[in-house]
Amino acid sequence: MTCLPKTSSGKKLGLVIDLDICVGCHACATSCKEWNTSGYSAPLTDLDPYGAEPDGVWFNLVHSFEVKNEGGDSQTVNFPRSCLHCDDAPCVTVCPTGASYKREEDGIVLVNGDTCIDCKLCSWACPYGAREYDTDTGVMKKCTLCVDKIYNQNLPEHSRVPACVAACPTGARSFGDLGDPNSGVSKLVKDREGFDLMPEQGCSPVNKYLPPRVRQTEVREDTPHLQAQVSDTANALLKWIDKALSR
Repeated sequence: MTCLPKTSSGKKLGLVIDLDICVGCHACATSCKEWNTSGYSAPLTDLDPYGAEPDGVWFNLVHSFEVKNEGGDSQTVNFPRSCLHCDDAPCVTVCPTGASYKREEDGIVLVNGDTCIDCKLCSWACPYGAREYDTDTGVMKKCTLCVDKIYNQNLPEHSRVPACVAACPTGARSFGDLGDPNSGVSKLVKDREGFDLMPEQGCSPVNKYLPPRVRQTEVREDTPHLQAQVSDTANALLKWIDKALSR
């Protein structure tokens, strides 16, 4: 895999998602749809939404899993998934027209709809299944980190965050510069031992996940073992997603 040049500014805007407090409410998905269907990537097509075979463009997906440990207890883990704005993004390297590109100023990966030729190479190259094909427009689309919102000077500063972050009722989503080791999001990743999704792919995703933690009701003599078990939940989820995406 050919490494992409690092962003000239060193800035890497991205998301940190806390799997410990995500409740799987899908507010991130619906708010993303609402903002982006009239924003940078508009429209986000819906086909037969109330029929037998609904289809459409969604940038955020939420998977839910029930994970059981050896003590017989179980825990529901909700796993949001979207574009990770990788440092070494295979969707960018395979694009024959340069329609898929990574911005030098902030590291956001975007698609230029005017030069996309509908070859779908980017969707095949992305190991995370983060590309969405809009059959109405014939263009590949993806999460933009709400680039038209986070830089909108007409909005108050506290509102200049991706729609999914603003809508999350539990604060499970954080946004910031992951290229700055002193930023709030970078410190959060370090403190909670945040991890990359499917690191074996070598894509160096900017977005990070924070692992679920053991619940107080599970504290007992074998707590250290349970802590390790719950920490390994992330790896189990990654294997499941990898298997699902390879079907």
